Amino acid sequence: MDPNTLPKHEQSLLAAVKDKYTVAFEPLQVRDYTLHLLKMTNLEQVLGGKDPLKEVSTFPVWVKLWEAAIVLSEFVAGLDGTGRKTVLELGAGLGAPGLTAAAAGFLVTLSDKETLVLDVERISAAASKLKNVDFLLMDWHNPPKMERYDVVIGAEVLFHESFFEPLLNVLRTALKPDGVIYLAHDVKRRSLQPFLKMAEKEYHIAASQRRLKSLEGDTKVLLTRLQPRH
Repeated sequence: MDPNTLPKHEQSLLAAVKDKYTVAFEPLQVRDYTLHLLKMTNLEQVLGGKDPLKEVSTFPVWVKLWEAAIVLSEFVAGLDGTGRKTVLELGAGLGAPGLTAAAAGFLVTLSDKETLVLDVERISAAASKLKNVDFLLMDWHNPPKMERYDVVIGAEVLFHESFFEPLLNVLRTALKPDGVIYLAHDVKRRSLQPFLKMAEKEYHIAASQRRLKSLEGDTKVLLTRLQPRH
């Protein structure tokens, strides 16, 4: 991907990011769609001297393209995005599922809690030549006013149990009454089952397991569908 082909605004964003971080574009093929994701290539620059082995909560989870995000992207690529349907990706990070949804025709909003992450997403959307993407700065503990969406998606968003109730609150606010939520997580994620137990009071839940093969070994991902109880 030639950065010189980016629109001027995204070129200036990329220049600002490159002033502080070492980055590179990485292509991601999802069915018929090719995305160009901007990724940090020097984790030390992002950590800023913090040791994630001592403080797990300091690891910047957004810098990694998680296997669950790839599985969710593959799933979203098969959905029907016609009819101006809207999608919100929560904790989007690199934004692969949301950008895939945009490529499939959905009107997409990528959300995250850091301006830097949103800038990276903006650059990746432009590099992937996707214009039907908006960006929303969102702290789940203090969410902004927002429209309601047809579909809400998220991959590896359940790292801390302290996020369960704030996340459920965001879902209540963001999802249309007849909407649907799709979440994807590594089956080993210990916080997944406690969250689903909380959520089943408000949602009908269905799940299927997907296997992602890689050189590092197979990863089992649980794809979960939540629909509001009426």
